[in-house]
Amino acid sequence: MRIEIWSDILCPFCYIGKRHLEAALKDFSGKDSVEIQWRSFQLDPEQETRPGMDVFSYLAERKGISKAQSEAMHTQVTQMAARAGLEYHFEKAVVANSFDAHRLLQYAKTLGLGDAMKERLFRAYFCEGGNIADANALADLAKDAGLDRAAALAVLQDKRFSAEVEADIREAQTLGITGVPFFVIDRKYAVSGAQPVEVFLRALQGAGG
Repeated sequence: MRIEIWSDILCPFCYIGKRHLEAALKDFSGKDSVEIQWRSFQLDPEQETRPGMDVFSYLAERKGISKAQSEAMHTQVTQMAARAGLEYHFEKAVVANSFDAHRLLQYAKTLGLGDAMKERLFRAYFCEGGNIADANALADLAKDAGLDRAAALAVLQDKRFSAEVEADIREAQTLGITGVPFFVIDRKYAVSGAQPVEVFLRALQGAGG
C-alpha cells in the first residue's frame, strides 16, 4: 500500500495530520506493507522569508485581520496540536518560504529518508523556531535526519531537485488538490485535512480490503 501525502512544511494541520495517520497505522493490520511518500505543495509560493516578522503579524497582514485575531487562531491550532501530542511554539516561528526545504525533502526521498526528513523539518519549524529557508540551518536538520550534511548543503546551494518539487505541485493541480494535507491511498482513497484518527483507519481498512 502506498500513501502519498501532499503537504507544506509551513502547514500546521499537516504535522497534526501526520500524527493522526501514524496513530491510525498502529491499529492497522497491514501497517508493515505501507509505504509513505511525501509530496511537495506550497500554500504560498510567493511568500518572502522575513526572519524579523512574527507569524502573528504575518497572518494578520495576509488575511486582513487584527493581530489579536491572528493570535487567537494560532492558540486554537496550538491546542489542536497538543491533543495530537505536539507542542507548537508559534512565538518562535520564522516566516519563511518553504521551497528549499521541499528540495531537501525531495533529496532525502532518494535516500529512503523522506519521512525522517519531513518529521525533522516540521519539528524545527513548529516547535523550535528554525529558519527553514536558511541553507546552513537546513543542512543541520538534514544531518539530524540521517543525511550527510555536506552533501545536503551542496544540493541546497546548486538548486537541485527544483524540478521534482514543481512536478509534485503540478500533479496536485491535476488532481484538483487545493489545500493540504491531502492523503491519497493507492490512488483509490483520499483523505483531505487533519481528520480524526478513526477516519484515517477506516480509509486504510477500505483500501486494504
